Amino acid sequence: MKYNMKLNNDPFNRIKSGNKTIEMRLNDEKRQLLKEKDLIEFTNRTTSETILVEIVKLYKYASFDELYKHFDKVALGYAENDIASPKDMEKYYSKEEQEQYGVLGIKIRMVEERN
Repeated sequence: MKYNMKLNNDPFNRIKSGNKTIEMRLNDEKRQLLKEKDLIEFTNRTTSETILVEIVKLYKYASFDELYKHFDKVALGYAENDIASPKDMEKYYSKEEQEQYGVLGIKIRMVEERN
């Protein structure tokens, strides 16, 4: 199965460069359909460029606080000198949404780059 998701420019480029290997999302109804070996086509919100990735593994957590404890910040999409905080994800997903659905760490690997 192939899914389409949008990404902001910075995380898109970090995936494209191979640094970001864990995509973080709310585990809502749409994401509950994801399975290992499924494909995700990410579209850059700024440039409309696309990349295709394969889901290697899915990690389910109650909150981003829990997810952040299990992964290196660079794998999550931060630069080495950034301060990584689960609070960063609250601009996308409220605490209430996190409590309702839980969150998902999606381990991915690049399949191909597109334009």
